[in-house]
Amino acid sequence: MVNHTEALSFGAAAAEYDRFRPRYPEAAVRWALEGAGSNARVVDLGAGTGILTRAVLGLGHEVTAVEPDPGMRAQLTVTTPEVDVLSGGAESIPLPDAAADAVVVGQAYHWFDREQAHPEIARVLRAGGTFAPIWNIRDDRLGWVTELGRIAHMGENANSLVESVTTFGPAFAEVEFGEFAHHTALTADEVVAMIHTRSYYLTADDRRQEAVDRELRELFATHPDLAGRETVDLPYRTLVFRARRR
Repeated sequence: MVNHTEALSFGAAAAEYDRFRPRYPEAAVRWALEGAGSNARVVDLGAGTGILTRAVLGLGHEVTAVEPDPGMRAQLTVTTPEVDVLSGGAESIPLPDAAADAVVVGQAYHWFDREQAHPEIARVLRAGGTFAPIWNIRDDRLGWVTELGRIAHMGENANSLVESVTTFGPAFAEVEFGEFAHHTALTADEVVAMIHTRSYYLTADDRRQEAVDRELRELFATHPDLAGRETVDLPYRTLVFRARRR
């Protein structure tokens, strides 16, 4: 079941979300949109503050952003004023039939009601168009990253996502999968600020937030891979799933 409280919690930290969340590797975005054509009409669904929107713009495509959270839309309008930003969600997209060559989703597909979203996404795509959800997932094959995920209650991981995304419904061809590695250099304070933009933290009570902050301080002060370092490289596995509309 979709937790709507968590799904719509990010607007309260929209500026911090845009500043501290990782970007997407150009190679991953290119792969997602391979076959969409040049200057494609792309819908960024669940666009948030426009992190993926700007990556798609950087490849020369036309982007329409669709986002349900007013706080996130407001931040997207500030950071990316050249893009049309529409209020809406995956289950009801405010666009006409066959309006897009591609629909991309960054960090948001797991919030969708898939039974409703898949036919709606197919509706706004032209025949042969591409649907591509993308995630930046921490690479928890490193011990301290595993511990970070435990402290921050990051339930998702690369393996569980790959297992959960197998089909986009009968309107789409077989799902293809790509993976791309990258990292973000952050100070300890910046890692903490990034954790503060997670849905678990944003919806937690004061006691649980204080516990997370305390354990994060202990991790950075005592872990042998982190203690005494000015910055750390937080590694990510960028997972891309894509399928063509039949």
